Amino acid sequence: MRFAINHISAPKMPLADFFAMVRRLGATEVEIRNDLPDVVGTLDPAAVRDEAARQGIDILSINALYPFNLWSEDLSARTLQLARFAQASGAKALVMCPLNDGNDVAFDDLVASLRAAKPILQDHGLTGLVEPLGFPISSLRRKSVAIDAIEQAGGAGTYKLMHDTFHHHLAGETEFFPEWTGLVHISGVTDPGVAVDDMLDKHRVLVDSDDRLENIAQINALIAAGYDGPFSFEPFAAEVHDAPDPEADLNASIDFIKANI
Repeated sequence: MRFAINHISAPKMPLADFFAMVRRLGATEVEIRNDLPDVVGTLDPAAVRDEAARQGIDILSINALYPFNLWSEDLSARTLQLARFAQASGAKALVMCPLNDGNDVAFDDLVASLRAAKPILQDHGLTGLVEPLGFPISSLRRKSVAIDAIEQAGGAGTYKLMHDTFHHHLAGETEFFPEWTGLVHISGVTDPGVAVDDMLDKHRVLVDSDDRLENIAQINALIAAGYDGPFSFEPFAAEVHDAPDPEADLNASIDFIKANI
C-alpha cells in the first residue's frame, strides 16, 4: 500500500519542510495546492520542481481546478495557467472539482467542459483527475456519471477519477471503479453528532478507530478490486491544521490503516 500526503495535511509547513516530513513518514508522493496552502500562487514552479527533485519527491497533482464543469473564458484561462504551472513544477495531474453551490449543471455542459479542457491537459502532458463531490449541494455527486461524461467527451485517455472516501460515503455510492481510479483521497469523520448529509470539509480529520466513513472497508475494496495507486491524506479540519505535531499524527494514522488492511 502506497501512501501520499496532500499539503493540506500540514498547511502551515513551508514546502521544503513538508517534503522532508513526507520522506520521514516513508512516502515519496505528494499533492500541492492552490488554496491551503497556496503554493501555486506564491512559489515559482521551477523552484518547486527543483526542491522536489532534491528531496526525491514526486508531485502527483495540483489541487484544484474549480468549478471545472462550467466552461467559460475565465475557466479556460485558469486551466491553462494551472496546466503551465503543473508542467513546469513536474506535477502529473490536475484535480478537477465540480460546482458545489446548490445549482445544477447540465450533463451536456459537463461533457462540453471535459471536451474543452482535454487539449489543454494533453498539450501539457497531464491527467485530469475528476473528483465528484458527495455533498447534497454538489452538481456532480457520482463517479458513474463522471465516467459517462468522460466517455462521451472522448476523454478516456486523458481523464481518471479521484476516489475520495469522504465524498464516496456522502454520495451513498456502493460501486468502485478501480480501472478508472487515478488517485484516492482519504480522510475520516469522527464527530458522532453530525448527520451524514450535514458533514462538511471542516469535519474531515485523519483516519483512526473512531472513523464513521468506513475508510478501511473502502481501502480494502479498492485494493481487492485491483487498484494499486497511492492513497493520499486530505484532512480539512482546523484541529488537524493546527496540530502541534502533524508528523506524529500522520504517522499514527498510517500505522492504524496498515494494521487494519
